[in-house]
Amino acid sequence: MEKEASSTDDTSSFTLLVSCTSGLSLSQVSVACSEAYDRIPHSEVSLENTISEIWEQRSQKNNSFFNGKKFRYGGYVLESGDGSVCEPHLCLHLGLTDYRTFVGTNLSPMWERFLFPSEGIKGKGMRVELCSLWICLLLFHPFFDLNCNNVGEFPGHFVFPGGHPEPQEIGITSHQYDKELTESVNIKVSQEIFDSIVHEVVEEIGVPASSLSIPAFIGISRRNLNVRPAAFFSIKCNLDSKEVQQFYSSTQDGYESTQLYDVPMIEVENMTSRMPGFALYKLMVDTRKIT
Repeated sequence: MEKEASSTDDTSSFTLLVSCTSGLSLSQVSVACSEAYDRIPHSEVSLENTISEIWEQRSQKNNSFFNGKKFRYGGYVLESGDGSVCEPHLCLHLGLTDYRTFVGTNLSPMWERFLFPSEGIKGKGMRVELCSLWICLLLFHPFFDLNCNNVGEFPGHFVFPGGHPEPQEIGITSHQYDKELTESVNIKVSQEIFDSIVHEVVEEIGVPASSLSIPAFIGISRRNLNVRPAAFFSIKCNLDSKEVQQFYSSTQDGYESTQLYDVPMIEVENMTSRMPGFALYKLMVDTRKIT
């Protein structure tokens, strides 16, 4: 299932952890949210203390930083189905973390020290103790942003529109809830993941939600530098490229990027080894051509 895309640029090499190029609907994506998937603090106290130190340094330089609860990626289980009666189904394993911890671990120059060997966890024999879940979207005709210089991660780089699903949006601040409510909480988390990707494209690109289709989950990648996981979704938009650009000029979160790029299909293949979203997009297009 894992497929690595090599690159001479360490910041752009990645591994595709799961690919569902036919697209999975909300009914095919469930969540198991549990403290079992929370980050385990490092036993080295001095290293653990660097989390708050790095957060303080970065937040002083960027007053737009705000700490808040995030979901932490802890793995997945994919059931492929039998192709006739049973549909494929993905269960995401999620814990809780916060943006401060993400900044102090994933974006730390010492990020590798927060990894430790663990059997049974996919990914080079390492248990990843620093990964908040990031969600990205691909419009059916792909667009991506040029990050402005005041974002927390990779300022000035090309990225797909995306962001973090927000636990607090659905009233989750901890795992301290009645265990009889576990199933309903997991359903709410699944819904929040799908809802948040629509919110992100509306806020970052500016197009109205009414112009967008229902999102379809298409895969998960992991950046090889700082083992950053990202879940990808595909959304169709009924606007043409010119109309999208017009909406972008007055977008709500325009401060997060400086330009929106419309990528011709002929250029997609050249970018598949550098951006996992394009790799998944090409796989999705190729699959639809075959079927």
